[in-house]
Amino acid sequence: METIAYIASALIGISLGLIGGGGSILTVPVLVYLFGISPILSTSYSLFIVGSTSLVGAISNYRKGLVSIKTALLFGLSSITTVFITRKYLIPLIPDHLFTIGGFTLTRNIVTMVLFAVLMIVAASAMIRSGNKTEPNNTPEKELHIPKLLITGIAIGLATGILGAGGGFLLIPTLVLLVGLPMKEAIGTSLLIIALNSLIGFTGDIGHFQINWIFLLKITTIAISGIFAGGALSRKINGQKLKKGFGWFVLMMGSYIIIKELILK
Repeated sequence: METIAYIASALIGISLGLIGGGGSILTVPVLVYLFGISPILSTSYSLFIVGSTSLVGAISNYRKGLVSIKTALLFGLSSITTVFITRKYLIPLIPDHLFTIGGFTLTRNIVTMVLFAVLMIVAASAMIRSGNKTEPNNTPEKELHIPKLLITGIAIGLATGILGAGGGFLLIPTLVLLVGLPMKEAIGTSLLIIALNSLIGFTGDIGHFQINWIFLLKITTIAISGIFAGGALSRKINGQKLKKGFGWFVLMMGSYIIIKELILK
């Protein structure tokens, strides 16, 4: 089981390198079901792992001229602030046990995993749909609509803060359709935004959790190795077809989590 867990950790980075997103959606399930870490602590670890891995990917894309710093910073005005406030002040206020109906007790861990499963299903649907069409490499440049960017940033910041997911599946279409970035630049820019959101969000957890730094750095190193492997494979594999297949895999995982947490408890 431990070997499978480490292989799955590498897939986090590989998916980021191959399709520019999706890796963060794997992190929490891997930590919870394969490493046996509690869901709440897993969301914290996920922020560090995804943030560090995305930062490496963002630096690589920046060197290729595929990162829009201006867009990333504008987006970050709302998303980073939302993530930090959520992790620092909102998460500690949620009680471990919410309520009990009959013999069923709804806990914070169950709610976290069910919400994460719902996010996985939404992400999977987006990946399956985008895998059915060819994304344009160039889109008309658009004037930045700052209010929409701020609102979208808040929404993605909440998802990242509560669930530890980077939100790349939401970021990339937003940057293409709302901002008008070319697809490759949207992927690079989304990695920078994810890195900023996740790492600054993780700082909000310091003092709330006891962090196993040796374990965390080991998994992060494996995931970072994966992003280099994914980047190399992306030159040989059709990313759109892969995204569709990965989407079906994530859909099955999300459905399994809902069944496990609500029916098989």
